[in-house]
Amino acid sequence: MTGVSAAAALACALSAAPAQAVVGDAAKNSAYAFAAKLDIGGGKRACSAALVEKQWLVTAASCFADGSASGGKVAAGAPKLKTTAVIGGSTTDVVELVPREDRDLVMAKLAKPVTGIAPAGIGFKPLAQGEELRVAGYGRTKDEWVPDKPHSAKFTVSALRDGSVELAGASADAAVCKGDTGGPAFREVGGRYELVGVNSTSWQGGCFGNEDETRKGAVDTRVDDIAGWIQSVSSRTLLPRSSWKYAAYTASGYFTGGSNDGKRRMDLFVVWKDGEATLFQGADHDDPKQPFSAEYKIADKGSYWQDARAVTGGKFTENGSDGITVRWASGKVSTYMHVDQEGVHDEKTLRPGGGDNPFWKNARLITAGRFTENSLRDDLLVLWEDGSTSMYSDIGTKGLSGWTQLTKADSGWKNAVQISAGEFTGKKTADLLIRWNDGQAQLFPGVDTAGYHGSRITVRPVGSAWKNAQTLTVGSFTAPGKGPNDVLVGWNDGNVSYYPGVDAAGTHGEVQLVG
Repeated sequence: MTGVSAAAALACALSAAPAQAVVGDAAKNSAYAFAAKLDIGGGKRACSAALVEKQWLVTAASCFADGSASGGKVAAGAPKLKTTAVIGGSTTDVVELVPREDRDLVMAKLAKPVTGIAPAGIGFKPLAQGEELRVAGYGRTKDEWVPDKPHSAKFTVSALRDGSVELAGASADAAVCKGDTGGPAFREVGGRYELVGVNSTSWQGGCFGNEDETRKGAVDTRVDDIAGWIQSVSSRTLLPRSSWKYAAYTASGYFTGGSNDGKRRMDLFVVWKDGEATLFQGADHDDPKQPFSAEYKIADKGSYWQDARAVTGGKFTENGSDGITVRWASGKVSTYMHVDQEGVHDEKTLRPGGGDNPFWKNARLITAGRFTENSLRDDLLVLWEDGSTSMYSDIGTKGLSGWTQLTKADSGWKNAVQISAGEFTGKKTADLLIRWNDGQAQLFPGVDTAGYHGSRITVRPVGSAWKNAQTLTVGSFTAPGKGPNDVLVGWNDGNVSYYPGVDAAGTHGEVQLVG
């Protein structure tokens, strides 16, 4: 697009928002609550932004640029001018800027996480010529100088450039106005919103104070081609916000969607000691140091999850998201066939608890895995209090009727502290990982209904640091598409790390996530 001066691009005078005073009803406006209003320098500048994680915004770097002397660049670190963000009615300070050097874009860290507002997703699907987007911002409208709520309108992609996208209004009165710089351009996908651009420059035709201008096109900074970078930066504060020494149980699975053509990492379901339950969504980017990208609260503290005594994730049906199997304090055993961002769904009671059914109170450790030769991780291996082990195959369809005893009571098995199923050795069925109370960890390769085969494989020696593991989960956290062979450990001091690509040769390095 031509005719937009560099000075205007840096002055936060240009960007995106519709030229109507009101677009949609209140419910529709609340759907775009991830749109944020920025006050830079106590009223010196006004811009817009998009919440992409509870503690991170994406906006235009030009909002913070220090005039021509800086060449339009923004220094990483705290903003030079005090900056506050209004999101969903709450006001929070911006405490750190992480600029993207190749375009008009900066990540802005908030002093504290925002609650009650769903962040926008990050669109990894490339923008397409002619695609329809919605643009939002807190800038001027046709007849408002300083709106107190975001406005939005539809635009179409008229041209794609390296790092930028040209937009044209989908209606005659759609325009991008002063104060909208940094605001989101997004697509709507199945009731969700995916950020694909941020407002950068425009002609401002029809905006309050610019009525004589007839040109209404706009140029946005693209984010679809750097979605992984945005997700990686916004993930930095995700896990450290939680007090991991209070994690009671963890389980992995594709709860928030499939492997996304082999690119998405597994999600992590966490039950905390106070009964809260949380879901951490697996990331789509390539940064092994940030395996998760979003956090969803599944249950508040004090919920029924405080009665969980063993938890494992699995895939129990061919269609839909993965699920969770739980052994409760009462002895009840249930499978939530599907788990997602909204919670747990389709509970199937495998065994009622209490009363005349105390037997399953003796199920000390459980793990779901692919122990039969189908593609589902729907076979439940159980370690009982007496040291015996059993297999329940195809629990998604058979419940607990597919029972096979693997080993009889054995006092040696009482020393097992954690078990988890994974794909470490390339066998036809899954391997069983056992962490013993002396810090040793071993693999039982290719476990199936016939039992354990071959020699145990030691992956961590006696006396290793694993004796301090509080939680242990196998999943696909770093090399998507290769099956679950990464071991994530929550330590009793509150730190969290994982061991990528564990195999018959042992562990191969450690990636520190918290601590």
